[in-house]
Amino acid sequence: MHDIRLHRWAHTLVHYSLALKAGEILAIEATPAAAPLIEAVYREALHIGAHPVPFLNLETLDELLFQGGNDQQLNWLSPMHQTMAERVDARLFIHSSENTCGLSGIDPTRAARRKQALQSIYATFRQREQSEGFRWCLTLYPTQAYAQNARMSLSAFEEFVCEACLLNDPDPIARWQELEAQQQRLIEWLQGHDRVHILGEGTDLTLSIKGRRVMSDGGTRNFPGGEVFTGPVETSANGVIRFLPSTFDERVVEGIRLVFQDGKVVEASANQQEAYLLGMLDLDEGARFLGEFAFGNNRGITHTTRHILFDEKMGGTIHLALGNSLPGTGGLNRSAIHWDMICDVRTAGEVWVDETLFLKDGQILV
Repeated sequence: MHDIRLHRWAHTLVHYSLALKAGEILAIEATPAAAPLIEAVYREALHIGAHPVPFLNLETLDELLFQGGNDQQLNWLSPMHQTMAERVDARLFIHSSENTCGLSGIDPTRAARRKQALQSIYATFRQREQSEGFRWCLTLYPTQAYAQNARMSLSAFEEFVCEACLLNDPDPIARWQELEAQQQRLIEWLQGHDRVHILGEGTDLTLSIKGRRVMSDGGTRNFPGGEVFTGPVETSANGVIRFLPSTFDERVVEGIRLVFQDGKVVEASANQQEAYLLGMLDLDEGARFLGEFAFGNNRGITHTTRHILFDEKMGGTIHLALGNSLPGTGGLNRSAIHWDMICDVRTAGEVWVDETLFLKDGQILV
């Protein structure tokens, strides 16, 4: 990508998503495939007087670690990453894989062990986000690998990303502020309610959001944003739900069906990669409980891409996440995973909030 939208992208990330200020330290994490966006963000950060620090990663290094590293090496934490977690004011992570199947042959238990080892780093980020105003944002730079997963040409996928990120508008920040205002109105309506009832094909699930804080992502944490989310009461989910194909750690799991009883997954099946699904559910005590319930609200995303950054924001859908609760929602679940799964209620689907029909066939009614 080498057009005006690249400048809009960097400008929006620096000034809106991260609200970067002069003198602050910005960590930029990506692979070399995202060089055009890295350079644009770096330039914009310098322009406002901030200190951008790039952390470039070769995708093959993770594969080498999982294949050849011993237990001590899998559990080892780099002092550079610890320092970054303690010192930087903002962190931008740019998904930029050129081979999304690079870890597909790795033993998932080794990848899971690495996730568990990194929990202390993520805990530092979460604590600083709550107490010191640390900011973070995730975005995705279009590569051939992502385009192939989405079953699109690279040029078509670039256009899709720009539309989802509102970069075709001359003033993306104004558009994101409008979406954020709309989502704040939904939050005001949802806050204080209790029972959520999700109905759809193969789905009849209830859960509670009583006492939990409803929050919005209008392009600040994720770019693109476009969701309203909260942390469900951990013991409240009961019933059955089916999900669209879900990608986690570069594995596509299809035909997921989960049965909940008093908040816990007591039955799980999948048409593809079922053993992997069951293995992740047994990873730790919190993996079978919910950490998030959310409404997708980005109408620029109309179909799945097999990347959760886009798929969970798809307008008219809902999603649940197994595992770790999100900071600020009041959720109490703790796990090494946070696995978002999308339920498509855009046709023949309903979501009731207490006695009110909140969403029907993908359209919010309140």
